[in-house]
Amino acid sequence: MRYIRYLFLLVLAVCLVVVALANGEPVTLNLLPEAMSTYSGISQSIELPLYAVGFGGLLIGLLIGFIWEWLRESKQRSIAAKQRREATKLQRENERLKAEQHRNEGRDEVLALLEKGGKAR
Repeated sequence: MRYIRYLFLLVLAVCLVVVALANGEPVTLNLLPEAMSTYSGISQSIELPLYAVGFGGLLIGLLIGFIWEWLRESKQRSIAAKQRREATKLQRENERLKAEQHRNEGRDEVLALLEKGGKAR
């Protein structure tokens, strides 16, 4: 299974390199369309290879998606943490009750309850 993963990553890397080599021409990216930049007075532009624009768009899209999912799942993570705390609390209580039952083994249940009631006062 590990070799299949490495083979897949190698094929993916080769494909990405081939795409990068085929799309190395520089393109100009403008912050605003030309009509808006003349109207607003802001004309920021940068020249990048086409593959950098494509890969950068993919990377930004992935990051936005990961952040969006992380924020969307925060409620489920909160509920899961609360349930883990409750399960731990119940497990400790269960162990305490089992230990108490083990101590009272062979004794009359009514007497054990009376002794316990007397200690609570």
